[in-house]
Amino acid sequence: MELSKIIFIFLVMMAATIFASTTTEDDNLDLDVAISPNEPSSFLRQTGRFLANKPRAWRTCDKYPRVCDNKGSAGPDCCKKQCVNVMSDEANCGRCGKKCRYNETCCKGKCVNTSRDEKNCGGCKKRCKRGSSCVYGMCSYA
Repeated sequence: MELSKIIFIFLVMMAATIFASTTTEDDNLDLDVAISPNEPSSFLRQTGRFLANKPRAWRTCDKYPRVCDNKGSAGPDCCKKQCVNVMSDEANCGRCGKKCRYNETCCKGKCVNTSRDEKNCGGCKKRCKRGSSCVYGMCSYA
């Protein structure tokens, strides 16, 4: 019984020493550097490759807004801890939380029906010629 207590105390002390000696990446946080999933950090190389592809939960845009400005980001705006482009995102069209209907597309921050809108016929910025109408996403269909 006494031997098991000594082993347990030894293991706890070893775990505390290892935990105290490792540094977290928050100490060396540089927001101007792009996040690359192909280049694992030195901390991840120590723990194993299975952690290398997991997203880093602590680098969310609500805590670090400049994360959305990095190359490869989904957009410059932050909505619900995710980087989005409110000018083209159908779940956040024009502002965070504004969803387009099932038949609409987000064009320049506005929800439009591209199957019948003359200014966005078949897609954003596809304008029909003067006098023609947009039907089923095509100019002058009939």
